[in-house]
Amino acid sequence: MEILITIAYVIACVLLFALAILVHEFGHFIVALKLGLRVEAFSIGFGPALWKKTVNGIEYRISAIPLGGYVSIPDVDPEGAKALEGARAQVDGEGGSAAGETHRGTEAEKIPAWKELLVAVAGPAMNIVLAIVLACVLALIPGARFGEIPAILGDVLPDGPAAKAGLQAGDRVVAVGERPVANWTEMQTEVQISGGKTVDFTVERSGADPLMVAVTPEKNDVSGAYFIMALSTTNHAGAVAWMPDRNPIKQLAWDAGSIVRILKGLVTPKEAKATAGALGGPVMIAEGIYRSMRKSPWDGLGFLRFLNVNLAVLNLLPIPVLDGGLILFALIALVFRRRVPDCIVKYASLFFMGLLMLLMAVLILKDSWRSYKIHMYQPEPQAEQAK
Repeated sequence: MEILITIAYVIACVLLFALAILVHEFGHFIVALKLGLRVEAFSIGFGPALWKKTVNGIEYRISAIPLGGYVSIPDVDPEGAKALEGARAQVDGEGGSAAGETHRGTEAEKIPAWKELLVAVAGPAMNIVLAIVLACVLALIPGARFGEIPAILGDVLPDGPAAKAGLQAGDRVVAVGERPVANWTEMQTEVQISGGKTVDFTVERSGADPLMVAVTPEKNDVSGAYFIMALSTTNHAGAVAWMPDRNPIKQLAWDAGSIVRILKGLVTPKEAKATAGALGGPVMIAEGIYRSMRKSPWDGLGFLRFLNVNLAVLNLLPIPVLDGGLILFALIALVFRRRVPDCIVKYASLFFMGLLMLLMAVLILKDSWRSYKIHMYQPEPQAEQAK
């Protein structure tokens, strides 16, 4: 029976992820049709087709690699992605946990740049629309769990980094390094971004003036994460990180703030290496959805909301083969009245497609190895007794 339950949860997770991709690609699809552009194919996944059906001249596909999707629009597809996809429509390339996008590039015909702009924006916009709907639905569900975990230390484990640094139970962490933290999740994020380097914790203790304590987080050999070996004082009835508040605006603000913090870490020289090491790919996303669904279907919907904001923000990055790249090219055409040469679009698309596919492969291998170590880990008998 447990196997059947597990299979049911896995199917539910696949459907949730597919919904995020479907909504994104539908945005491109419906706007292209409304603008009178010719659409050749609509695919969930990319690579060889597992199933396909042609209706009114449009080929609908479910493809073998379930890590993204694409809409084939001849006037908007990039030459680089076309070469990688082969004989068919172009991949909406994907990097990290984000779906990738449709691009311009054919020599034969140029559509107005404003149409390219609308087609490109439509995908991320639909992800935001779905995120808003999910946030509003969750706000109306009495059984959905909300609440932040305060950044107050409960148990400080002996001989751990926090204890060695002099942190005590009851300390409220208000900043890690130069970054203010409002809750336990934000504190943990800053600990991971520290990459194991000594970082100053600003804490409030017993109503006294804030004091600064230097802490050196330790890396866990199994998970690869960094810890200060201290527990929170309370979990607010089992609240999860991505369900901070019943207010939909605060939910969406948390989603956007989280991904923006990671992006800032990636472009900050002293944080870039540690931030990149903390990134997760499709495997981590799948595990996140699965664990959320096993706890509560509402937690799963909350994670889907967060994922949609994630997809929207990442796809707006000005990188060729992502929506942001097409938006950049279209804006250049609109502002300067000159298009980026097709050869530049083609080779930039090829380069970044290869780079993103390599990144995805690295993340999949890294996440798979981490997941394997976690599931195979068995604590030493002495450590178990010590607990």
